Amino acid sequence: MATIDFEFRNQIIQNDIGSTLAYCYQCATCSGACPVAQVTQGRYNPRRLILDALLGLKERMFGPEHSFDIWGCTVCDTCDEVCPQKVELTEIFTILKNMSVERGEAPEYYTAQASTILEFGKAIPMQSAIERRRDQLGLPKILAPDAKEVQKILKLTKLPEKLPKKEE
Repeated sequence: MATIDFEFRNQIIQNDIGSTLAYCYQCATCSGACPVAQVTQGRYNPRRLILDALLGLKERMFGPEHSFDIWGCTVCDTCDEVCPQKVELTEIFTILKNMSVERGEAPEYYTAQASTILEFGKAIPMQSAIERRRDQLGLPKILAPDAKEVQKILKLTKLPEKLPKKEE
């Protein structure tokens, strides 16, 4: 039986920027409209995630066996758009993802992408093949981002401390 973690529950509710979570009455409109829920045969369910957060059922949300429960959300905002109570569900999912990162449970694809942004200032570093194609098509060169500026911002969020350390 799951245990209610009141501290976790309060943390979710306090971090809910729009304070809309309390208005969720579990109508399941979000789950019915969610494109990820539709293709995963119920494996991903935004309604269940919100209910577990409201109830403070932390152990049903975190850990490797529950990774997809949080990280399945693609932040398409469909659930926000269809919610009759205007609950900002993707905001709650972002809070849960941030908690997952803090716990060191973020998926490897996420931390690898974050490390790339930290190192190069953008998600996909420029590649010579792309540069050649752009030249062939007469497209302008893409300016390199100021990686130091991006790094400065990400260091303020303590991202480097949250990412797994690279093995030398």
